[in-house]
Amino acid sequence: MPENRPENATDGAQLWLVRHALPLVAPGVCYGRLDVAADPAHTQACAQRLAQALPQRAHVAYSTLQRCELLAQYLQALRPDLAYEPEARLCELDFGQWEGHAWSDIGAAALDRWVQDFATHHPGGGESLAEMLARVAHTLQQARERARTTGQSQLWITHAGVARCVAWLQAQGYAHDHTLDNMRLPHAHEWPQRALAWGEWQRIDLL
Repeated sequence: MPENRPENATDGAQLWLVRHALPLVAPGVCYGRLDVAADPAHTQACAQRLAQALPQRAHVAYSTLQRCELLAQYLQALRPDLAYEPEARLCELDFGQWEGHAWSDIGAAALDRWVQDFATHHPGGGESLAEMLARVAHTLQQARERARTTGQSQLWITHAGVARCVAWLQAQGYAHDHTLDNMRLPHAHEWPQRALAWGEWQRIDLL
C-alpha cells in the first residue's frame, strides 16, 4: 500500500518515487516506451493521495510519457504550490521493436538472449539496461545536488523500471559518481523483482 504519512519538519530531503496509475493496455503486452494512456479515475485517486502527503516546496519531475504526464497534471491542479518539470530521463526502458507486442509473441528465445546478456543487450533493438541505469544515475545525482543546495524533497512520477534502477543503485552504495564506470552491472538473477504497484510510492533519503 502507498505510504501516505506527511513528511514532518524534522525529515531530511527525500526522493519520492511514484509509479503512474493503471495503464490502459491489454495484459501481457510489452509497453515500456509505448505511450499508452492511464486510467483517469485511478490517476485522480493517486493524485489526491499524493497532494495530501507531499511536503511544502517539493520539486516534481515527471516522465514525458502521457501516463505520467496525466498524474502530474492532476497533481498540479491540487498542489499548484509545487514546482513541476518534465524529465525524459525518467521514462521507462525502450524495448524497440518489442513495443506493443505480447510477451508470448516475442518468444522465449529472444527473452533468453536478453537474460544471458542482461545489462548490455538491447531488447528489441532498443535501449540496454546499462544505458538506462546511466541516465537514472545521472538524474539521481542531480536530485542529490538539488537537495544539498535547496533542502527540497523531490517527487519523481515515473515507471517500475526506473524505480528498480534506483533500488539497484542504492543497493550498490551509489552516492556521488553519476557514471557507472566503477560499478558492477547486474545479472538477471540479481535484478530487483519487486515493482511498485500502479499509483504506489516509496521514499528514499537524498542526503
